[in-house]
Amino acid sequence: EAKGTIICSMDGDLQNDPKDIPLLVKKLMEGWDLVSGWRKDRKDPFISRKLPSKMANWIIGRTTGVRLHDYGCSLKVYRREVAKNLLLYGELHRFIPVLAKQFGARITEVPVNHRPRTRGKSKYGIGRTYRVILDLLLMLFFQKFATRPLQFFGLTGGLMTLCGLGVEAYLSYIKLFLGEDIGNRPLLILGVLLIITGVVLLGIGLLAELVIRTYYEASGKHIYSVREIVG
Repeated sequence: EAKGTIICSMDGDLQNDPKDIPLLVKKLMEGWDLVSGWRKDRKDPFISRKLPSKMANWIIGRTTGVRLHDYGCSLKVYRREVAKNLLLYGELHRFIPVLAKQFGARITEVPVNHRPRTRGKSKYGIGRTYRVILDLLLMLFFQKFATRPLQFFGLTGGLMTLCGLGVEAYLSYIKLFLGEDIGNRPLLILGVLLIITGVVLLGIGLLAELVIRTYYEASGKHIYSVREIVG
C-alpha cells in the first residue's frame, strides 16, 4: 500500500516512460489534484488502437463534461487524498478522471512520451467498444443519480404510470360512453403493463434511496469532500 503524499500509476507494458513522472509531479505541484498523461505521439496501430481510443475520448468528454485528450493513458499522478477516494471495480479505470471530478478534484493533462509495444499483446481494441459504452452509461448514472436514485426511478416510473393511467382512461371512455368492446384490444394490456412497471420502478427508487442513506450513515461517509477548513 502506497504511503506517500503523491501517488503515481503507470502501465506495466513498458510503453510509458518513467522519465515523464517528474514532469507530471511538477505540474501537480502547481495546484492540481490529478495530472494525466497525454500520449500525443502515440506509437500504436491507427485502426485497431488509435481510432477507437479517439472515438472513446471524444464520447466520454462530451457526455461527462471532463474534457481530456487521452483517458486511456495509465501514466497519472494523484494527490493521496484523491487516490484514496477512488473506488474502482470492473473496468472503471478508464474513467478515473470522471470519478475524481465527482468529489471536486482539479484535473489537467500533460503530453508524455510513448514507446512502441515490444512485449505481450494488447487487450484493447475495437472489440471492447461496447464495454466502454456500458461503463459510460454506468458513469453517467453515477454522476447524476448516485446519491439520489429516487429522482431517476421516480421520474421514469411516474411517467410510465401516468401514461398507463391515460391509456386506461381512454379505454374506459370508449367502453362507457361509446359502448365499444375493449377486452380484445392490445392497448388494454399495454396500459396495465405501463402502470405495473411504473409502480415497480417507484418501489425500486424508494429501496435504492434507503440503501444509499443506510450506506452513508453506516460507513460514516459523506456525499461531499472537504478540501480545506479555514479558521
